Amino acid sequence: MYRYVIKRVLLVIPTLLGAAALVFVLMRLVPGDVCVVRLGSSGGTFDPKAIALCHEELGMDRPIIVQFVAFLWATLRLDFGTSMWSGATVIAVAIAIPLGTLSAIKQNSWIDHVVRVFAVAGIATPSFWLGIVSLLIVLNVTGAVFGRPWMPPIEYVPIWQDPIRNLSMALLPAVTVGYRYAAVSMRMTRSAMLEVMQEDYIRTARAKGLLHKLIINRHAMKNALLPVVTLIGIEFAFLIGGLVVTEQVFNLNGVGRLFVQAVQNQDYTLSQALVMLTVTIFVLCNLVVDLLYAWLDPRIRLS
Repeated sequence: MYRYVIKRVLLVIPTLLGAAALVFVLMRLVPGDVCVVRLGSSGGTFDPKAIALCHEELGMDRPIIVQFVAFLWATLRLDFGTSMWSGATVIAVAIAIPLGTLSAIKQNSWIDHVVRVFAVAGIATPSFWLGIVSLLIVLNVTGAVFGRPWMPPIEYVPIWQDPIRNLSMALLPAVTVGYRYAAVSMRMTRSAMLEVMQEDYIRTARAKGLLHKLIINRHAMKNALLPVVTLIGIEFAFLIGGLVVTEQVFNLNGVGRLFVQAVQNQDYTLSQALVMLTVTIFVLCNLVVDLLYAWLDPRIRLS
């Protein structure tokens, strides 16, 4: 097990280096100049000397190879520089795995039908639309119950300034987004559990007279969770930067929203930092998924 873990951890290093090189090259291939955009944002005029001074300030006048080495060194030190422009998974897992397992165990019962309708509705409903509807429901319900409507704060407040206000602002978007991804994971859990419950070793365990609860927890669950773990890892990484519209609905300062602004402003530094953050999250999620594979199925690490 230790050799398998060390091998998987060491594979992370060349993956991140390759991603850093690809990000650096692609950002330089994007048409435009951040200095032209920044100096011309106010609508005024500027001369070539101002652009040259801006290039020198941002280090863009140096050779490409020197810029790349500096970028790698800064990445290793987790120092992505100063911006060139401006200087819900827990909920999903907590809902998906228990309900998906219960739906498979109670196949074709009323519980199974309710869970399947719940899952299909979540898959078919966009998160941003569900967010708008949830805001309207909260306004109407609180208005009817308390006599005055209440809604989560719209103005963003960092958690270190006001933890309660920050959490109250993040609760509703976390629930709406978590429901969407819980629905996907729930369907996968149900399908995997149904497939595993039909295997020969499950029938053998039943023939031996083992308790149904023991069969589910010790024999069926681990094997059924393999595809579910993969899906959860991918969805978790996607949540880092794939919720631009939802962030707009709830006025959240998310990574996706910041990413769009950085690309619009041609901010190389900020764009590279956000891409590397997303890549790192994806790589670490894949690493965790591989380690969970080895824990759930010992045959993986032995091969």
